[in-house]
Amino acid sequence: MGKDRKLTNLEQLLDRIEKAADDDRVSLDAILDVVGRSSFGPLLLVAGLVTLAPIIGDIPGVPTIVAVFVLLTAGQLLFRREHIWLPRWLLKRSVARNKLCKALGWLRRPARFVDRLLRPRLTIFTQGAGIYAVAIGCIVIAAAMPVMELVPFSANGAGAALTAFGLSLIARDGLLALLAFLFTAATFGLAVYHLF
Repeated sequence: MGKDRKLTNLEQLLDRIEKAADDDRVSLDAILDVVGRSSFGPLLLVAGLVTLAPIIGDIPGVPTIVAVFVLLTAGQLLFRREHIWLPRWLLKRSVARNKLCKALGWLRRPARFVDRLLRPRLTIFTQGAGIYAVAIGCIVIAAAMPVMELVPFSANGAGAALTAFGLSLIARDGLLALLAFLFTAATFGLAVYHLF
């Protein structure tokens, strides 16, 4: 599948990311090359998967780096830019190939299950004003992610919400977008409860 073809599900995204893993370390720049630089849904999905994956997402500092990525991505989605711009220092961030492949392997089975549930529905929440709401939701999550590093597993919850937002844009699944908003609220509630 060429990178010019539109992604429609999670398994296709994992396939593309795996194709980027052809060196000892895999940079964000290499991942964006295979995912595409003008598709906001897949980029938010990548951010969510990185934070959600237990092997990568639990590395100290990763949620904060992902938060910067999400702020930049969702901010540009909010302003309806055609292509995403990211600073060079962020594009050069990388992860070891073996860790990435292990995380991708861990995600394969859930991806197949999730893909069976996705379909276009309630598309009002994934187009027009709905896209603005998704962008704002992602910005709020990203702003809280550095603090979430202090609360065990809350960053993984943020990753799940980002994953759901990204998937909702890819599959035009408004029901999933609504569930992502609910999951965001639950994650914030859990984080606040543990902090105070």
